[in-house]
Amino acid sequence: MTPENVCAGSVLLLDGHDAPAAARAAELARERGIVVVLDAESVKEGTAELVVNTDLLVASSRFPSLFTGEDDPAVALSLISEAGPSFVAMTLGERGAVALAPDGSLVASPGFEVDVRDTTGAGDIFHGAFIYGLLEGWSVERTLTFSNAAAALNCTALGARGGIAGLDEIEALIKRDGRL
Repeated sequence: MTPENVCAGSVLLLDGHDAPAAARAAELARERGIVVVLDAESVKEGTAELVVNTDLLVASSRFPSLFTGEDDPAVALSLISEAGPSFVAMTLGERGAVALAPDGSLVASPGFEVDVRDTTGAGDIFHGAFIYGLLEGWSVERTLTFSNAAAALNCTALGARGGIAGLDEIEALIKRDGRL
């Protein structure tokens, strides 16, 4: 892994499957002012070092409790935030997502009702849409709504990429639901 390969963009999205390698990549990126986003699902050796070097952490519903040992989502997300990330959230599948607000409360973003055919890839689509919202400079609420809509639409077709929607489709779902 060379710094040039890792630090070629303005945002670096990582997962924790190889936590030590991801932690090193995150460290290299942050040294160069690149925003590090972590798709956190599991806890293993090296996860704590990765979290410390993360700017924005969007976790699966299981991760906060696994990482902190705390069952209360608000408390668990707060503890993760204290470890390093300036933003923490967790996805909740069909129920949407929640993020920790600066005052310690949870900001809920409900999911969207769609005809689900396959949920494969929904989390990946959520993270991609989340980064899009980040790059657009949207509010947390707008970014989570957009990410939930993109993930929901992906679930309407078979396969991890079968339902990837364009901006117009995502915006139409958000408007249909009265959230735009």
